[in-house]
Amino acid sequence: MAVIPVAIAGAPYEVRIEAGLLSRAGEHCRPFIRKDRVAIVTDENVARAWRDKVTASFAAVGVHSDWLVLPAGESTKSWEQLARVVDWLLGQEVERKDNIVALGGGVIGDLTGFAASMVKRGCGFIQIPTTLLAQVDSSVGGKTAINTPAGKNLVGAFHQPALVLADPLALDTLPLRDTRAGYAEVIKYGLIDDAPFFEWCEANGANLLSGDASAREAAIATSVAAKARIVAADEKETAGVRALLNLGHTFGHALEAETGFSDRLLHGEGVALGMVLAARFSVRQGLMAGQDAERIAAHIAGVGLPASIKALALECNGQKLADHMLHDKKMDAGTLPFLLMRGIGKTFLAKDVDLADVAAFLDEELVR
Repeated sequence: MAVIPVAIAGAPYEVRIEAGLLSRAGEHCRPFIRKDRVAIVTDENVARAWRDKVTASFAAVGVHSDWLVLPAGESTKSWEQLARVVDWLLGQEVERKDNIVALGGGVIGDLTGFAASMVKRGCGFIQIPTTLLAQVDSSVGGKTAINTPAGKNLVGAFHQPALVLADPLALDTLPLRDTRAGYAEVIKYGLIDDAPFFEWCEANGANLLSGDASAREAAIATSVAAKARIVAADEKETAGVRALLNLGHTFGHALEAETGFSDRLLHGEGVALGMVLAARFSVRQGLMAGQDAERIAAHIAGVGLPASIKALALECNGQKLADHMLHDKKMDAGTLPFLLMRGIGKTFLAKDVDLADVAAFLDEELVR
């Protein structure tokens, strides 16, 4: 089992990665459960696949499981479902020192973590991520949030979990599209500051997506270690270091907003396309070699992720996409920092980008 410490000051925890952890979830969570009952929040898809095994694992250590099963999909990250989770937790008489369990992908982890940050002014929670995106990214670092009509993840809190359990076997129950979407976040860590890891992705990405267990475990462990290092240095994104994790997200969130935060474009797909756009915009700004940008696009397209806006058939122009960016969480005194690249593994935060240039660039990409 790989055990990766996340050294957050005052709230350190471990990420444990091993095939079969879901069937032993109760054993690993028991030291963090004070009572003989545990509240578990999940979605309909995960419940069908894993409820019986997880329930049995807690029963084996003398803990009864109470379940709240929510609809699957991005639309669940809403005010309505947040209220539902909070009211249910209060009905379960959850106390401040209790740990509830978020069992699912990024939607469930974000929503449940945000609810935990509010109940009794903050109770604990355990992340058991069941998608690749959640295992390598959203379950680690303590960002929790819901979406609103104004944009994605605009209402939330920093609230660190007490423990993260990542079981690569959970990926076997997912549609390939979902695993591909999560793989975008794996690629991201190579592009931020680890060119050799991007080369590893080029060599092993197809095997990972086809179910190679060792490739999956290696990718998850490397990604979590990278994120743990970054968030430990800048937990609440005040020093500019953690902002690097948003590579591809500014472009990606704008595309998600334009497609209605729907299954038309999954979050990870938006991030993948956003990274291609960040690379191409970097070339346009004279920051990066065109061959590096096309190498990134080639790998992303090669594993079946979107690498072209044109394929989305959007009925908008570049200005409308740029307007979505005005709601980005990174807006600072009316300006929007962008994650750009000087090369593969050389991402940096640019604070002098003109949104008019971005809009013009997007107009070109819409017909590329």
